[in-house]
Amino acid sequence: MKKIFLSALITAALVFSSLTATAQFEEAEFIKVSTQKADWFDQRFSEINWTGQGLNQQTAIDPMQTSEVRALLQAEFGDPTLKIEDMLEKPNFRPGMAIQFEYRFVVNDSIPLIILDVFGPFGRGLSYSGASRYIDLMPQIKRTLARRLTGQDPAEYKDYYYSADKEKWYEVTYVDGKYSYEAIDQPEDLNMQ
Repeated sequence: MKKIFLSALITAALVFSSLTATAQFEEAEFIKVSTQKADWFDQRFSEINWTGQGLNQQTAIDPMQTSEVRALLQAEFGDPTLKIEDMLEKPNFRPGMAIQFEYRFVVNDSIPLIILDVFGPFGRGLSYSGASRYIDLMPQIKRTLARRLTGQDPAEYKDYYYSADKEKWYEVTYVDGKYSYEAIDQPEDLNMQ
């Protein structure tokens, strides 16, 4: 009888602890990596096998215009970790690597996550990349992120985007409740070689 009771007690404790861990994860904490800490992020997660698996389930933000998602990210997390001007400074930059924005996060103190635009203001949704060893947690991370973003009012921003296909620069903004992307000459302060 003692063995059955002890076994039931251990099983109950394991079930309770797993429920507690799941409940804790329901409120995932996203720490945005600042521009100044982007190199730290690269070094800390240099051994990670990056994947998009587990991040491909549709959420409310996936069909949205990328410019709209960018305004929600600005409202929730502030400025991106990297913008195109940060990429231009890298020694191995190529125009095909041009992005409008990239956000990097550390989720729950240990899980790396990168989200970025794929086609600048001309696309929909985001591109996601996470650590393959946390693939089973990625769907919940993405759902939590989407829930946080859809609860925001959009915030104003101004970015630049370079379309390698069109060989054109664009100023991308959300100002006074209006989204716009306007073809411009290369900004004087951004030098693309």
